[in-house]
Amino acid sequence: MPPRINIPPLTRGLLVLLFICTVLNASLRYREWAPGQEASFTSGLYNIPYLVLVPAQSLVYPWTHLTSAFVEQNVVSFLVTGATLFFGGRYLERAWSSAEFAKFVLFATMIPNLLAFGTYTLWFMLAKSEARASTSINGGVAIQGAFLVAFKQLVPEHTIAVFRGLIRMRVKHFPALFLLANTLSGVVFGTDTALFLAWYGVLTSWIYLRFYRTTPSGGDGGPALRGDASETFAFAHFFPEPLQTLVTLRICSPFSDEDVDAGNEQASARAEGGLPNLMNPRGGRGGGRREEAERRRALALKALDQRLGAAAGSSAAGLTNHEAERNDDRGGGGGDRA
Repeated sequence: MPPRINIPPLTRGLLVLLFICTVLNASLRYREWAPGQEASFTSGLYNIPYLVLVPAQSLVYPWTHLTSAFVEQNVVSFLVTGATLFFGGRYLERAWSSAEFAKFVLFATMIPNLLAFGTYTLWFMLAKSEARASTSINGGVAIQGAFLVAFKQLVPEHTIAVFRGLIRMRVKHFPALFLLANTLSGVVFGTDTALFLAWYGVLTSWIYLRFYRTTPSGGDGGPALRGDASETFAFAHFFPEPLQTLVTLRICSPFSDEDVDAGNEQASARAEGGLPNLMNPRGGRGGGRREEAERRRALALKALDQRLGAAAGSSAAGLTNHEAERNDDRGGGGGDRA
């Protein structure tokens, strides 16, 4: 008897939505297209503005900010997005709950699409390019980037081996590689829609997880934690270590020390238990889970040691200055008595 594949309800619904929207879009485009016409089947002349975002036409169809994320124009992108929703959705929905996963999906689809819509509208107004006004903004690129950011938060040190272990990469490096690949593709091959959606998807999902998503503190009846202040989820850590110093900018108001400590404890708790395995969402605690916990604890201890070392250095410097001032006062007082 073949094993039963258990898919959480929201993930199942997203897969069905992807299938329906993609098939419906292809059917409607094919009905509008006739063989022998000068424009190809993939031309923007056959866009369906009430399913995908088209800057010049979709303003009166606000629901397309959601549905366009589940419309793919070719088989390859359909399979990639389907695999993303199947594997990533199963993991995240079980790790967070269906309600929290639904909020994340809405944020990771509608906001990037809205930003891309505004980008192409502004591009059309500045360049007077009709091609930009009729660009079809669709696809699950933003969802793919958002899921990678979520994995970086939950299992940053998990290692993925491909080609029989020939290439091994940690999950924390995936968002940067994803952005690099889509940026190069946009510049070289002209896939600017995927370029914008990739960047908007990664940035908006990180902002949501870093500053806005609320999670239980872990204690009974304790207050919920807002965002993730752990140092390993800082924006600079999305980049290679040589570039992290250059990327560390105080664009937003920094978290307090208490928030950072709470975020580090929460990250350590995620590593120690409570989350399924990345490639086996229903799996139990195994050696990989223990290695993941050890790596997360090592990162948290390293960050804590750095902060304690900096605090000890500043305290020692202050104490030395205080002793020097006391010695000066004693010397001055002895001279007066003499």
